[in-house]
Amino acid sequence: QVQLVESGGGLVQPGGALTLSCAASGSIFGINVMGWYRQPPGKQREMVATFTSGGTTDYADSVKGRVAISRTTAKNTVTVLLQMNSLKPEDTAVYYCKLVNLMDGMNYWGKGTLVTVSS
Repeated sequence: QVQLVESGGGLVQPGGALTLSCAASGSIFGINVMGWYRQPPGKQREMVATFTSGGTTDYADSVKGRVAISRTTAKNTVTVLLQMNSLKPEDTAVYYCKLVNLMDGMNYWGKGTLVTVSS
C-alpha cells in the first residue's frame, strides 16, 4: 500500500508564493514516478508538474517559469515539493499528489490540498 499526504495549501494573494509538500510512505520504493496535478473549480484534473520515467521533469505550459518540483528521499519516506511563485487567480485549485508504480501500473492519489489565490 502507498500513502500520499499533501500539505501546504491555503489562501494567498495574487503574486504570492506557496510551497506544497507530499509525503509518500508505504510500498514506495521501486520504480515509480511522482508528480503534482490540480483540479480547478468546475474543471478537469490536469498535470502541473511531474517527474518522468527518464528522471527528468515536465511542467504544464501554464506554470512554466513559476513552478518547481523537487524530491527528497529519507529512510522510509519520499517527499515531493511543489514550489509555486507569482501565483495567479487561475492557479486556484485542489492540488493532488500522484504516484505511479511503473512495475504494475498502479496509480495512487493523495486526498488533495486546496490552494486559493485571491485578494
